[in-house]
Amino acid sequence: MRGLLRPARQTTYERAFNTVYVGLMTNLFLALACAPLLFALAIVRDPVASWPFFAVLSALCAPALAGAFRCFALLNEGSTGVLRAFWGGYRQAAGRALAVWAAATVLVCVLVLDAVVVAPTSWGPMLVPFFATATALAVALAVALLVVIAETPRAVRLRGLVLPCLYLVARRWYLSAPVVAVLGLAVAVILVQPVLGVLLATAPLLFVVWSTTRYVVAPVLPAAP
Repeated sequence: MRGLLRPARQTTYERAFNTVYVGLMTNLFLALACAPLLFALAIVRDPVASWPFFAVLSALCAPALAGAFRCFALLNEGSTGVLRAFWGGYRQAAGRALAVWAAATVLVCVLVLDAVVVAPTSWGPMLVPFFATATALAVALAVALLVVIAETPRAVRLRGLVLPCLYLVARRWYLSAPVVAVLGLAVAVILVQPVLGVLLATAPLLFVVWSTTRYVVAPVLPAAP
């Protein structure tokens, strides 16, 4: 009984406080980096009707996600330099992250539009699951590339990362599927409450996405020094 009531060690409290601090600061930096997108979501009543505009504006999320993933990586290593981690990861990964996001956005839009066109036809019940699976795979691959980009030097070429990440994401589909589901939940929260969603709920959901994806693509990540 005494063992159960024993107070936790100071390091436990410090780690818990650091985790909450990093999460809150990451939320804040995400909100700042994606401010134009959040403002547009807040004033437009039906974002789905204006999806081409928001598809283009969503490119702001690419380097912001890389910065958030960099914060999580440093938190995993015991560091709490959130400001330097986020904006350093943002600048380092910006070009490659935007390229990944642009390619994934185009691919997802094409797949979704094809699914909408095919759904009413007689072949729809057979083809729609294919389009849904391909869309989920494209999203999981984009997230995997952002996770890897956040921890690799700028000199590492993006082209050399695509096939290894695609192989790992497809091989461990049972982990990639929950990642897509959690990411979808994060998007739904932001669509309902853009500002509050980012400031309160984004970091915990993205941490689940990052930690699971990082395990999936662990063979591609650089070895720890």
